[in-house]
Amino acid sequence: MMKSETTQKKSLIKSDAMQRLLAFGALIVLFIGFSIASPNFFKFENVVGILIATSVNGILALGVTFVIITSGIDLSIGTVMTLSAVMSGVFITFWQLPVPLGILAGLITGAMAGLVNGVLIAKLKIPPFIATLGMLNISKGLSLVISGLKPIYFSDTPVFNQIAMGSVLGAIIPGFDIPNGVLIMFAAAIVASLVLSKTILGRYNFALGSNEEATRLSGVNVDVWKIAIYGLCGLYCGLAGVIMASRLNSAQPALGQGYELDAIAAAVIGGTSLSGGEGTMLGTIIGAFIISTLNNGLRIMSVPQEWQTVVTGAIVILAVYLDIIRRRQK
Repeated sequence: MMKSETTQKKSLIKSDAMQRLLAFGALIVLFIGFSIASPNFFKFENVVGILIATSVNGILALGVTFVIITSGIDLSIGTVMTLSAVMSGVFITFWQLPVPLGILAGLITGAMAGLVNGVLIAKLKIPPFIATLGMLNISKGLSLVISGLKPIYFSDTPVFNQIAMGSVLGAIIPGFDIPNGVLIMFAAAIVASLVLSKTILGRYNFALGSNEEATRLSGVNVDVWKIAIYGLCGLYCGLAGVIMASRLNSAQPALGQGYELDAIAAAVIGGTSLSGGEGTMLGTIIGAFIISTLNNGLRIMSVPQEWQTVVTGAIVILAVYLDIIRRRQK
């Protein structure tokens, strides 16, 4: 019996590793293909543009990966990101408070929204799709109300823009101007990976997605851990909001809706199963780079925006179908 379980575990690890390898291979193929199709694609400035575009979506995708592994979903991450950016703007621009307090306000706003989602889902038993759809509209409306329907600019605090667009690496290595936002995304990915693989929260994260009822019967307080996971997702949304606001040097209250689709797509393409119980942060980051590279390459090749959306949707459907086939084989 033990031998059979060990064999199944090894098979699962091998399958997950293969999924990540295929995703990384697809990313390399995209880079090579677009580089051949357009000489402008592989220029340093364009590669940096891809990295910057990936930073926000990548952080959102990391957060939603935690939720998807529980077999849940969070449709509010895009507008929660916007609300977090707006709250940072309120603290820094409207109230003239120090930048660190504004950053903290954005992170707390995201975490609180996530906790509310968790309570609605775990305690009130509202389906994740409905609960987070409601939060999508609540956070979208609050962003518009709080900002007065106008963007909040950080013109008086130029240091805020440096959070995402400054370059610590450029100061150390001249010419290697990789924006700080990209480094923050990779740091967030490392933290998320450690949480998922080395902590009790990560262990219960997978347990909830594999068999929630069995986890409950084993004495685990499922509701508390589920709330914590949605809160963690919200915290990542808050971080994405701060990075987005810093990158644009403004909090745009009408921005955000639609980002959840790219983030979920990145997680799924990276091997996170919508059925729950499977997923890695490395795969999610690779998926985020695939989305950004695809969008950038199609834009350089002058493919209309609407067709870019069609291509992204088709890739998501293909990734989900491949996941279904993979689970059937297991």
